[in-house]
Amino acid sequence: MHLEKLGKEHINQLFEGILLLEDLDECYRFFEDLCTVNEVKSLAQRLEVARMLKSGMTYQKIEEATGASTATISRVKRCLEYGEGGYNTILERLEKKDKKK
Repeated sequence: MHLEKLGKEHINQLFEGILLLEDLDECYRFFEDLCTVNEVKSLAQRLEVARMLKSGMTYQKIEEATGASTATISRVKRCLEYGEGGYNTILERLEKKDKKK
């Protein structure tokens, strides 16, 4: 995993802290303190791009719908195909959650 090179102790602290958040309100407050609005939007955009790619949408439609560059779309696609499986895990869990509603 590439993140391990950044200093495992600090990365673990960040991720463990995120896992301790109990609801959407806490997530909003934490990420508002942690990130700029544009950073949060960028993260959300990448997740949406991943969802759209998995559903079979074309680059052009994804670009039109999200405003993501083709470079971002390509990077997300590469992560979906050759990454650590993070996007797939989150997307599958979100899909399960939506089906329960």
